[in-house]
Amino acid sequence: MTILHLCLIFSALLFSLGLAAALARSSGILVLLGIELMLNAANINFIAFWKFSPNPENGTGAMFAIFSIAVAAAEAAVGLALIIAIYRHQSSIRLQDANTLKG
Repeated sequence: MTILHLCLIFSALLFSLGLAAALARSSGILVLLGIELMLNAANINFIAFWKFSPNPENGTGAMFAIFSIAVAAAEAAVGLALIIAIYRHQSSIRLQDANTLKG
């Protein structure tokens, strides 16, 4: 088994853990944590495929990973702002209680 296969298996396990955390939790913070785990798994894939590609000098995998990290930071900021707004109105961060945002 090569190092690329080990990276991909680790990434798949991390993505599965993040997906399970995002789907099974009722707290908004834990759902955001699961989404961040899934994005980190995608970053591991980007870096692994870039490192073991035939032409790793161009740095495309690193650029994709940096862009993905920037998107994850923006997603975390917006998600946390939504959770704080919900908490201010309802004093709870449970997603089942957050039905006041419906139009």
